[in-house]
Amino acid sequence: MPAISRRSLMAGAAAFQIVKPELVRGAGQEKVKFGIVGCGGRGTEAAINLMTADANTELVAMADIFEDKLEGSLRNLRDPAFVQRVARREAALVDKPLDELVKSIGSRVKVDPEHHFVGFDAYKKLIASEVDLVLLVTPPGYRPEHFEAVINAGKHCWATKPIATDPVGVRRFMASVEVARQKRLCVNGGTPSVSARSALGTKEKIKAGAVGDIVSVQTRNQVGLVLHVTTGRDPRWGDMEWQHREWYSFVWICGDMLVEQAVHGVTFCNWMMDSHPERVVSSGGAAWRPREEMYGNIYDHHDSDFIYPNGAHLHSYCRQYPKGCANGVGNLFIGTKGRSNGHDLAGVERPGSSFVEEHMRMMKAIRGDAPYLNEGMVIAEGTMTCIMAREAAYSGLEITWDMIMNSKQDLQPKQFGYKLPMDAPPLPVPGQYKFV
Repeated sequence: MPAISRRSLMAGAAAFQIVKPELVRGAGQEKVKFGIVGCGGRGTEAAINLMTADANTELVAMADIFEDKLEGSLRNLRDPAFVQRVARREAALVDKPLDELVKSIGSRVKVDPEHHFVGFDAYKKLIASEVDLVLLVTPPGYRPEHFEAVINAGKHCWATKPIATDPVGVRRFMASVEVARQKRLCVNGGTPSVSARSALGTKEKIKAGAVGDIVSVQTRNQVGLVLHVTTGRDPRWGDMEWQHREWYSFVWICGDMLVEQAVHGVTFCNWMMDSHPERVVSSGGAAWRPREEMYGNIYDHHDSDFIYPNGAHLHSYCRQYPKGCANGVGNLFIGTKGRSNGHDLAGVERPGSSFVEEHMRMMKAIRGDAPYLNEGMVIAEGTMTCIMAREAAYSGLEITWDMIMNSKQDLQPKQFGYKLPMDAPPLPVPGQYKFV
């Protein structure tokens, strides 16, 4: 695969004409039809965020490997009380009364029974339907394959980060980002902080020298436990079904909590620095997670020291501890003349949530009201940065960017089936774990 960098990608993108749906899809529709692949809580809320951001969008298709997940998501999308709880956070951004917004969103959920796609190949059926835009919100292990299929089909894509769980997957995603650029397909996903006006304005000020030269960066993400099946495994579930339903606990499909969780802060730091780190030393472990089936084979804390090309260090600390432990999330950029949290220099209030602003940016680009948008490399490099740190923690080695970009690690299964036997590898032990 030829070398791809975010700078070369964005330089090429700037030369492209503004994208309108008719240029890509050949239809010139006033409505942009979209579908969701992955109907969990994040996918359900992403659909509401998108329909909040753009009044001319319609949800017409849904796909998941589990029928109960799809039907549960659809019930929530048709429930005004649920929609109101999600939409109220950012209704002010669209200058519409909340009750009118909720009614509008409900009227645009148009998923007929023929567009309920279930199974391991459900994503293919959704992509082949009449959608213009696909939201990819499955567990990240599937993102490279699904994203590749979306782009090859000529559809715009919102692909939430992280976008892979191993280096082979990240490189596959990166290759598809380049194909999307060539086809003028918009790509975005999972970058709400990057889309916030407060962040965009603060970055301009930092680049203009407001805090001097950045010499140190910090990001922390201390939150509670994430479990999707709190009652334990149903004896009717085969190994593969179990690992999908409790996906956060297994490295192959989740990436570990550093990749799935800390990626948000790390990606934001990379974006602000206009670079990815050159190398990392990291440590971590399972301080409290029991060695029981439902807790899988991931760590519950990571502490990473990255070094950027300019010599600045990024300290990333993340953990998921039980209820009652201290929590906190934030970023800090320390310069020779001052410091910033990444949102405080723009002169605008930081929103409580930026999910709607993210979709606004993408829809404006799709409709031709803003320049072409392709942030695929931003989320791909953020994901690879976190995988680099995970492998450093697991192995005890210093891992460089070149090492991780050339790694042959491929964690994805080659067969799929609800009853398929799957052994979970043991918890990684530094000094014993082998970097591939």
